[in-house]
Amino acid sequence: MIVRILGDGQFEVPEADRESLHRLEEVLDAALEGDDEAAFTSALAAVIAEVRRVGTELAPDTFTASDRVVPFDDATLAETKELLAGSGGDDH
Repeated sequence: MIVRILGDGQFEVPEADRESLHRLEEVLDAALEGDDEAAFTSALAAVIAEVRRVGTELAPDTFTASDRVVPFDDATLAETKELLAGSGGDDH
């Protein structure tokens, strides 16, 4: 699975680590839906840390579609909602 962290790059996440990342994404989604800024900030940091920990960064000149998109690391809840509204709301 390829995950793009906006402003940071793309990472290939191994199959073995997808479940742990999925659980963190569920927490992020719940914070987003619940309009909980503090929980969102914490969950976003956890998702980004996990992608960086388990993923292998792709070369900047690699052009491949991302399976998931994660907001930049200091994105606010409002900024993320705006990004999702522009993308159709299917990615994180």
